[in-house]
Amino acid sequence: MTTSSYSPPAGDPWPEAANYPPPEVPQPGTGRPTPAPLFPEQPLPPVGPKGPASWSGRLRTLPVRAWRGRADDPRWVRPALLALMAATVVLYLWGLGASGWANAFYSAAVQAGSQSWKAFFFGSSDAGNFITVDKPPASLWPMALSVRLFGLSSWSILAPQALMGAATVGVLYATVRRRFSPLGGLLAGAALALTPVATLMFRFNNPDAMLVLLLTLAAYGMVRAVETASTRWLLFTGTMFGFAFLTKTLAAFLILPAFAVIYLVVAPTGFWRRLRQTLLSGLALVLSAGWWVAVVQLLPASARPYVGGSQDDSFLSLTFGYNGLGRVDGNERGSVGGGGHLPAGLDLPAGAMHNRGWGQTGITRLFGSDIGGQIAWLMPAALILLVVGLWATRRYGRPDTARAAFLVWGGWLISTALIFSFMSGIFHQYYTVALAPAVAALVGMGVDGLWRARHRLPYALLLAGVLAVTAGWAFVLLGRSSDFLPWLRWAVLVGGLAAAVALVAGQYVGGVSGRTGARIASVAGLVGVAAALGGPAAYAVDTVGTAHNGSIITAGPSVKGAFGPGSFGRKGGKGALGNGRMFGQGGQNGQGGWGGQGGFPGGQGGQGGQNGQGTHGQGGFPGGSGRGSGGGTAPGGRHERGTGGATGPGGATGFPGGFPGGQGPEGAGGPGGFAGGMGGLLGGTKVSDEAVALLSQDAGHYTWAAATTGSQNAASYQLATGKPVMALGGFNGTDPSLSLEGFQKYVQQGKVHWFIAGGSHRGFGGAGGEGGEGGQQTEAAQIEAWVTSHFTAKTVGGATFYDLTAPKS
Repeated sequence: MTTSSYSPPAGDPWPEAANYPPPEVPQPGTGRPTPAPLFPEQPLPPVGPKGPASWSGRLRTLPVRAWRGRADDPRWVRPALLALMAATVVLYLWGLGASGWANAFYSAAVQAGSQSWKAFFFGSSDAGNFITVDKPPASLWPMALSVRLFGLSSWSILAPQALMGAATVGVLYATVRRRFSPLGGLLAGAALALTPVATLMFRFNNPDAMLVLLLTLAAYGMVRAVETASTRWLLFTGTMFGFAFLTKTLAAFLILPAFAVIYLVVAPTGFWRRLRQTLLSGLALVLSAGWWVAVVQLLPASARPYVGGSQDDSFLSLTFGYNGLGRVDGNERGSVGGGGHLPAGLDLPAGAMHNRGWGQTGITRLFGSDIGGQIAWLMPAALILLVVGLWATRRYGRPDTARAAFLVWGGWLISTALIFSFMSGIFHQYYTVALAPAVAALVGMGVDGLWRARHRLPYALLLAGVLAVTAGWAFVLLGRSSDFLPWLRWAVLVGGLAAAVALVAGQYVGGVSGRTGARIASVAGLVGVAAALGGPAAYAVDTVGTAHNGSIITAGPSVKGAFGPGSFGRKGGKGALGNGRMFGQGGQNGQGGWGGQGGFPGGQGGQGGQNGQGTHGQGGFPGGSGRGSGGGTAPGGRHERGTGGATGPGGATGFPGGFPGGQGPEGAGGPGGFAGGMGGLLGGTKVSDEAVALLSQDAGHYTWAAATTGSQNAASYQLATGKPVMALGGFNGTDPSLSLEGFQKYVQQGKVHWFIAGGSHRGFGGAGGEGGEGGQQTEAAQIEAWVTSHFTAKTVGGATFYDLTAPKS
């Protein structure tokens, strides 16, 4: 039995009774009534036999137990759960192959891991083991094993992510069901499955899918540990955090302090035992994550690939810098712009890249145009229900498991939301998938209690208020995508408000426990759930029907005024910036937009898109080609672009500081500005059949079929040919992964056949666009400059190649 300060009267059949919670009961010695608790004590599932001798029996009865579920569950519960799981699998697998390689950066590493066990272990970008991705490799391992089993394809890469999503829904249900009713667990699972950003990331190959699964498992372990002060389950929780660290480094620890404090405060045992158990859990974390870190740190650099994303070939500096504290304070060494800073004097359009390109910080950040439609549909309800849950359990005993559950999920939500709201470093909308389990759990738990207490008017009013707030907020979010199912926002609003009124009115129509009142409440509940989940469900379905690829992806349709939602990864409409590859035609951004079809990165700019007070004409921002048409003016003057270039301050053809230019007559970077294009930085490159044939010639005689700047560019050629391609400079092209002398040595040894020009982000004010004074040329830019001056260029399929085995005479 769980612990609580309240126990129901003997023989009372609740929690399944229709009048749950039971009526108020007299307080002993006073005769005054004491309100029945909103979340009363419930029995835990029976514990089966343990030990090796029990395994055969447990395996033999597994099919029956999987179908039947808990013995105290009504018979409809397990079929409903299995239906939810099946629907989630279908939703996440439907049309999965349309996204192609998704994020080619990680797909190339998966392909490398399927060819080389060394690349598999380190998470190398290529089978030649030149450089790793900028994350630990745990998320790559299931995908690489899938590719080894089923061959390289979009499905074999992405299907493990979809299955992780379904597993997360199942774990969330099990966690909520430990302390609450099946209704609460099912509602939590459905809310998670239909969260737009969850639908997006469980169909994509970034590390976030595995991260969320492992953190949800950690929450399950924490709930189990708190029930009986179980050391075994606390060790399980620490182990899950350790593997989550090997998935996405410090992102795994956003909720760790909250979990540690919660256990130290509420676990039903003495303080010193709680402290010892917590320290043991920390040891489990260190061991489960530290073994891999120790191998990487202790091996000499010559025996392993370069640690991608770091500036000193150290995984620890990557963890605490670019992937850690740098994300919070904005000082990410080696990120876009170097240290997270854009060039001095760069004046982008209002709202386009505020706060150095990663969105406006502040308490309302998660509810804004960029992010609201990704995660925030149920966040107001979750926050309200968190307060309700903590208030309702305020007088319960310290180790009460209902309050502990609200603390666990509330701690997850609050700690993560605050960090996301105020972090000033790299922040993408899809990061918010880390909030989805907590939001869904709080909604499921809170609604469970209020629904079964609805016969009492205050709780009915509270439940109706939560529903009305949710419907009103969905109306606002859907209004930001006014061209997307315009009827839906009104249906959600009217349905939600009508259901809220019916929940309260049902109190006066025969009573909730009467037949008429019960029917009214049931219909109102169904309509209310449909209204609450209608908006996110529509966004989720739209996400499933859209191919997503590149490094910046968002869920749902285009959103007016947003640098993101619906705009990256698809051809955008009004209010959209491109989708990893192109801006939408006529797209607006805030008061203006960034052009029409094409342009970010490497595409062709559009015509007449608004940009602040003026327009970009055809010609692309940045890395586009062609000259402007239909354009007006913009900061820095008229935009008639050369081959992807922009000149310096006050120039007639571009943004101050030359952000980011390329080679060409108008491709000069300004003082301290970027030179080199961004083509390929955020998305891959289309590789022609001619280029594939060229790179495949005699590729078996070389360690790397080619080298190029930037991991996305390299990944495109590697996935097209199946041959290792060296990614100079890593993801951003800025990692000091190889000096010019080192590259020259590789060329002399005959390890690299071709060099592909035009990789992403070829330098800060150096070669690749005649950068102005004050710029700093990267190692990758130095290598490209040496190659272009010592080898003859050859154009194949629109790309420029240099044969490194045939120097100029």
